[in-house]
Amino acid sequence: MSEQYRGTRPTRDISWFAIVLLLALLIFPALAILRIGRIVDLRYIAAYAFLLSIVTGFLYRHDKRQAQSGGWRTPESTLHLLELLGGWPGAYLAQRILRHKISKTSYQVIFWMIITLHEFIALDFIQHWRYSRDFLQLFQS
Repeated sequence: MSEQYRGTRPTRDISWFAIVLLLALLIFPALAILRIGRIVDLRYIAAYAFLLSIVTGFLYRHDKRQAQSGGWRTPESTLHLLELLGGWPGAYLAQRILRHKISKTSYQVIFWMIITLHEFIALDFIQHWRYSRDFLQLFQS
């Protein structure tokens, strides 16, 4: 076992603040999903989001175990891709439950940029792409 991980064990407790923050972060995406639900069956969207979060969480757990045993690690780009595709809620929970990737600043910067992007797209979609239209109008004569 690596000297860095000796004697540490993941905490299974998650703070109330972390739960409240997650719920707050899910408001705009949930509203956007409800709006999309007028076009596409909500069950498909919910299943996609849920399964991707589960897969992402399990991959975090696998990576944490590999880090502890000195085995082959999951590339950060793979974790970020899953977050970008919609697995960020699972990643958020896994980071807090497993205490994995939360102290690596470079990782967290990209992780929170992905969440910010999801929040912006969801809000813009709810607003009928108002912000995107305003931005595009800057380039029109």
